[in-house]
Amino acid sequence: MAVTAADVSKLRKITGAGMMDCKHALEEANGDYDKAIEIIRKKGQLIASKRADREAGEGVVLAQSTGDGQRGVMIVLNCETDFVAKNENFVKFARSILDLALEKNPADLDALRQLNMEGRSIGELVMEQIGIIGEKIDLSYYGKLEAPQVVPYIHPGNKLATLIGLNKKTDLQIGKDIAMQVAAMNPIAVDKDSVTADILAKEKEIALEQTKNDPRNQGKPVNILDRIAEGKLEKFFKEGTLLNQEFTKDSSKTIRQYLQSVDQDLMVTGFLRFSLK
Repeated sequence: MAVTAADVSKLRKITGAGMMDCKHALEEANGDYDKAIEIIRKKGQLIASKRADREAGEGVVLAQSTGDGQRGVMIVLNCETDFVAKNENFVKFARSILDLALEKNPADLDALRQLNMEGRSIGELVMEQIGIIGEKIDLSYYGKLEAPQVVPYIHPGNKLATLIGLNKKTDLQIGKDIAMQVAAMNPIAVDKDSVTADILAKEKEIALEQTKNDPRNQGKPVNILDRIAEGKLEKFFKEGTLLNQEFTKDSSKTIRQYLQSVDQDLMVTGFLRFSLK
């Protein structure tokens, strides 16, 4: 049967696929819309299988918090090229996933992929987008954070985002300052007490090895070497833990001092950070 421009336009509105893809699908399906939609989905599956080993290192990182500011979510939707990552429809699709994650609060990434959106699972919609765009697309990360106040930050360009949790409500700009600090300085933990045992052991080993290999320390007794290594470890805590870092907006203060200048009891409870760079 003949396929009209109106038929093609209608299928395009349903699927978001390109005009020629819709035309060919309708021709193959003899004008049956349901069959044409299935053809487009199968095309996505075929492209996905062909591109499974491709690198999907581009994409967008998005974060948002609920209206009451007590919960936040972050998602990463990957693609192959920066061209697609900047595409308005791709970003819109990623934001729709983010909105649903914020509304439904799924337990993990697998649960997020199974959520229903527009009558199909997010996993199916991602597969469909592969057929529409022609690149490998992957919903690769989902994280969430709960606290009395959660503040999101998305760096311009959508390649880096953070979420920070505070132990009490405060001015949103304070939260944004901390979220931007996490984005800029990439701390490994909130404070020295929250550094994992594995990282701590590794850093101790590195500090001691560096101390022993420094020609200036040759011949020094073990107890002195241990003290020098401890000093290196303290430097690591200062540079690598959020509360001990210098505040990027005022280097005369640490983040802990900045928070205490606002409210003596104000503290960071946790953070998430993801960067595609």
